[in-house]
Amino acid sequence: MDALQMLGCARDEFGRRLRAASFDLACATPCEDWDVRDLVQHVIAGNRMAVVMLAGDSRDDVDAARRAITSRDQLGADPVGAFVESADAQAAAFARPGALETTCHHYVGDIPGTQLLGFRIADLTLHAWDLARAIGDDETLDDDLVAWVYEAMAPLAPTISQTGLFGDGPSATPPNDVPLQARLLDLTGRRP
Repeated sequence: MDALQMLGCARDEFGRRLRAASFDLACATPCEDWDVRDLVQHVIAGNRMAVVMLAGDSRDDVDAARRAITSRDQLGADPVGAFVESADAQAAAFARPGALETTCHHYVGDIPGTQLLGFRIADLTLHAWDLARAIGDDETLDDDLVAWVYEAMAPLAPTISQTGLFGDGPSATPPNDVPLQARLLDLTGRRP
């Protein structure tokens, strides 16, 4: 699968958990200090910010949009609908000709659209697991998606804990017989 197909797969993994039968938005998640509402808010805001960054706006405009998007409720009365709308817009933005070559003004610095795409795939994938854990749903992620995200993130292992984005980062180098999903979770500070 190419990266755009992986984005669709990651979207499906997150969306499937979000559509799960009833759950409480106040449930705790594996993400420190986040409940389900915070997690879904983060994912929807990330989808919407990707659209803004891929539009090629100036850094000042992207920063203003980031403040506006992250300061307001993204879920509304229909969290699933809000997610679908934001994910549709994100997919369309990445599929536009030239989008993957666009310079995006991300908070980590200027990055190409291809790198932003990788960030969004990883974010949706990891938070699909977080959401599954929070609501007691099936935690098994798509094997191809897990392999793709692990391959993209494994080179970051020596410094991932320094970013502050992944808890304590990897606990150690897991043995090769540990399933790849467990290695990915450990790499990103998740201790199932």
